[in-house]
Parts: sequence; C-alpha cells; structure tokens
Amino acid sequence: MTVAQAVVEYLSKQYTVDSVGGVEYRERLIPGTFGIFGHGNVAGVGQALKQYQQLDPAIMPYYQGRNEQAQVHQAVGYARHTRRRQTFAVSTSIGPGSSNLLTGAALATTNRLPVLLLPSDTFATRAADPVLQQLEQPYAYDLTVNDAFRPLSKFFDRVTRPEQLFSAFHHGLRVLTDPAETGAVTISLPQDVQAEAFDVPAEFLAEREWRIRRPDADDDDIARAAAAIRAAKRPLIIAGGGVLYAYANDELAKLVELTGIPVGNTQAGVGVLPWDHTFSLGAIGSTGTTAANAIAAEADLIIGIGTRYEDFTTASRTAFQNPDVRFININVAPIDAYKHGTTLPIVADARKALVKLNAALGGYRVGADLEQQIEAEKKRWDATVDAAFDTRFTPLPAQNEIIGATSRAMDAQDVVICAAGSLPGDLHKMWRVRDPFGYHVEYAYSCMGYEIPGGLGVKRAALAEAAKGGTRRDVVVMVGDGSYLMMHTELVTAVAERIKLIVVLIQNHGYASIGSLSEMLGSQRFGTQYRALDEEQHSFDEGETLPVDLALNAESLGVKVIRIEPGEKVIAELEQAIRDAKAAPERGGPILIHVESDPLLDAPSSESWWDVPVSQVSELDSTKAAYQTYTDHKARQRKLLG
Repeated sequence: MTVAQAVVEYLSKQYTVDSVGGVEYRERLIPGTFGIFGHGNVAGVGQALKQYQQLDPAIMPYYQGRNEQAQVHQAVGYARHTRRRQTFAVSTSIGPGSSNLLTGAALATTNRLPVLLLPSDTFATRAADPVLQQLEQPYAYDLTVNDAFRPLSKFFDRVTRPEQLFSAFHHGLRVLTDPAETGAVTISLPQDVQAEAFDVPAEFLAEREWRIRRPDADDDDIARAAAAIRAAKRPLIIAGGGVLYAYANDELAKLVELTGIPVGNTQAGVGVLPWDHTFSLGAIGSTGTTAANAIAAEADLIIGIGTRYEDFTTASRTAFQNPDVRFININVAPIDAYKHGTTLPIVADARKALVKLNAALGGYRVGADLEQQIEAEKKRWDATVDAAFDTRFTPLPAQNEIIGATSRAMDAQDVVICAAGSLPGDLHKMWRVRDPFGYHVEYAYSCMGYEIPGGLGVKRAALAEAAKGGTRRDVVVMVGDGSYLMMHTELVTAVAERIKLIVVLIQNHGYASIGSLSEMLGSQRFGTQYRALDEEQHSFDEGETLPVDLALNAESLGVKVIRIEPGEKVIAELEQAIRDAKAAPERGGPILIHVESDPLLDAPSSESWWDVPVSQVSELDSTKAAYQTYTDHKARQRKLLG
C-alpha cells in the first residue's frame, strides 16, 4: 500500500470507547476526512480517498470545503457537540494550504478540542529542491512551513519514512483521545512519502479501540475538599466545559440541591444547569450576570469544576474580593487543577469527583442568608434581562432584542452558535439555555469567522445524532457582519450538501464590540466602522456607510435569504422568520436571515471589569480619563494564591 492508503484505512478502523454512569459507548473516532487538494496531496491522500470511495464510500467519507481554516472549525464544532468522542481529519496541500490551518490548530488546542491535521509537506528526499511553495531558511534547511504547527499542537510529528507511520499515528491518536491532553494533533506528510509504497502489517490495519480516560479522584483529596466546603460560609461553584465533557450535569445538580451552593458558569460551561434552576446564577466574570458577580465578590471558597479560569471568568482577577478566599479546582488536566496557586487541586474526571464529593457532603447546607441573597440577585438579574429583551427601539433594534427574539423562536433542544464580537458577551450573560447541548460559543480563542463553519460542524453532528434515533436539533448561527466577512465561504459547502443551517446575520456596519471597547479605553471607536475613506484625514471613521449588501452576497452563493426591514415590526418579523426557517425541510439547504441593528445600544452591565491596558500618557482627554478609570480597577486586582 502507499503511505496515504495506509493512513486512510487505518483511520477508518479507529473507535472511541467510553463509559458514563454505567452506559457503554462505541463510535468511530474519525467519521470522515475534509480535504482541499493541491499538488502536495492530490496524488497521495486524494488518490487514497478516491480509491476507497470506489471500493466502499462508507470506509472513509470525503467532505469538500472552501477554506482550510474553516474545515478545522467544522471538525472542532463536530468534536464539541460529540463531547470530544469524535472529530474529523483534515488533509491539505503544502505551503498556503498547510499554513491556512494554523489558526484552526490554535483554536482547537486553546479550546482543548480534538482535531487531526494532516498537512502535506515538501519532498522528504529533496529529489526536487526547492519545490513550488517551499519555505527556505538559510540557517536551518530542514525547516518547513509545517514547523509552525509545533507550538500550536498538542502533538506534532513528521513522517519522513513510511515505517514512521506506526508510531506517529499511535501516539497522535493517544493524545487526540486523552481528555487531559487533547487539542490539535498534527502529523505532517511529505508529498513524496504519501505516494511511496511499503508493506503494511495487518496489525496496523486492525480495528483499535481508544478508551477515553476518566481518572477517579483520590479519596484523600475528596476528604480535604469536603472539609474545606463544610468550613465555608459563602462557597461558590464555577462550572466550565469540563462538566459537560464529563457528562457531569446530573451530579452537579445533585450537589447544588443537596448543599445550596450556587453555580456560576463560564462560556464553555453554559448548559450545566438550566437558566432558571434555583441555584444557577448564570454567567460569571467580565461577561457575567450581576447575580453571579455579586455572590463571587463575597465568596470565601471557589469550587472550580472543569474550568481553565480564563481572564473573562475571573474578571481579570478582580471578581473575588474576599481576603480569605480559597480555591478547590477539579479538573482532568493538571495545568488547570493547579491554577491560582490552590492547595486543594483534584486531578480527576469531573463526574467521578462529584460522585464522591456528593457522598462526602451529606448533611452540609449553606446558610439561609446566602440562599436568600441568591434568590434576590437572580430576581434582579432576570428583571434586567426581561427589560433588555422587551424594550423596543426603532427603526433599528438593539442587539438585546434580537437575542431575545431568537431565543423565543428556538426550541429548547436547538443549538445557538457564536464566537466573536459583541454577541458572545451578550449571549453569555443573557441567553436562557434549557438544554446541555443548547449553547455553543467558541470563546477560548474567540475567532472571528468560526461561526458559520463551526455551526456547520455542529449541524453535521446533530444530523448524525438524529440518524441514530437521538434528539433532532436545529442549529442557529448568530453572527455579526465583521465575522461574516471573515469567513462565510462554508455557506457554499452547506449549499452543496443541502444542509439546513440557519444563520441570523446582524448588520451593524462595523466592529461593534471593539468599537465599544475602544470608546471605553479612550480611543473613540477608531478604525471600527465600515466607512468610505476620507482622503483628507485619511480616516475611515466619518465617511459614508459602505454600500455593501451582505444579503445579496449570501443569495449569490445559493443561500435562501429572508430580509428583515427596519421598522416597528422588526422583532416580530425576525421571530417569525426563524420559526419559518425551522419549519423548512431538513435537507433544503442553508437559510440566512438578515437584520440590521443599532451598534450603540449596549447590553446590560455585568458590573464587572476586563483588564485591557490603557495608554499611561496621551494627548487625548478621552484617553486620560480612561486611564484614571483603569488604575482604579487595577487596584482591585489580586494574585489569588491559595
């Protein structure tokens, strides 16, 4: 066989095996391969995929994409919805085909989500040297573009000889299926090696199962944690994506109902509890609710479960103001379990740790004063969101209204997708999640352009879920014009495969999120509006609004478009448009709903802070004022060691 043929057949025989709550699960690890072909992979991986397609299309289904980065985003979206049990392989050519994967690799690794990258590389033999698109460095002639993947990947290898295939993929898939280590796994395949024939052992091509490791918590660690919780007066749980990946929702619910400990969630942790659960405070931190942030400010014990403590979660280390605050960190990854200098790290699967913690905490309950504060703060925040959703601005609505309308039109099991701009922060604090799979916002890397390809990956996973008798879910992408312009190309993929992806495109003629941040930091929304160039001032801030019609753009790609015109009926018409899109045939292709908004109408405040440095000296009065505000907040920042 050729190396490429061996790779394709090998990947078709790999399975993940998992056990949660006594239920066994077995599924193909790599259900398909994305690829855009060039001279680096067309005769290697491309030939192998074509050969197996003719033998049996089910061996390794091929999926066509329009951009290499977007293909990684599709794989990541699929991986997250399948709770890291499955992902896709992505094959590219050399040079720009490979380097286009870099942003996707960084996103996958930052989010702790698995994806298998197979970038092609230049000739291992150097028989033709240099080749088209080869990077040459005079100080290190063995460097190629693919070496850029090393710091972005959780595993990297380059197969320069066919015999290296065995160890490269064995260790690569070991990392891919390890919850503590997973991320981008990159195996570089030189274009000549891909086409080279060699004798492949039958053992390499036999079916292999990769059991997802779910390490148990040490009994001594649980005893120490339980003692700390029993001693606490105002404990608070911060639940992250690790709760969802461990299928620990039910054990978390048991814990909070047993003890009365409230829960604030990170972006990745939205869905750990329904929004209206008695002890759910909602989002925490810079984009959090006032309820979660009020409780966090006074908490004497933080119980982090499956969170990596991003600066948005900790409000740049200003969220926790109790001078005696301590941290218990439960995480399958040691790097996250030991954060903030905690003396109570528990390196374990979240579900298994919670099972033991529940057993150890019988009889403990927080004080009535904390429960009363939880109830009062929840009512205050819920009323704030109700007002934001129900206030009507004309002729252009606030983004708050659009979020409210979208939420009302979607069913509980549907999935909302987002990644960058002002939408993620607004969704985090206001989205009323009702299903553990109902919220998918990529915020570890917050990558502009992720929304449509990531949403398409989620929709693929949802279709596979429904085909196996599971829940049927519509997937609704919410995206601003800035992110849409970054990477809307996978709409063509959805058209080609007749996949119903619903896209709510919010047109606000600029970068609303950074515009607001720029204003807060004294930079007066510089460079954040889509305007024609004022040549005299060389400014894009004051010119005419660009005559760009994004609805027409989507129509030109073959997408069905519903335009919502400005006016008093915007919200009612938007709600109906989403319901109409949901009622459309499942294989009828993508539907885009175009609506304009007023970018100057902000969401309710989180009463929190995010550390973005302000110029210490400036000729602008606005910057001077912003710096004074910055220093006031900076004084509240803590190291949180312990």
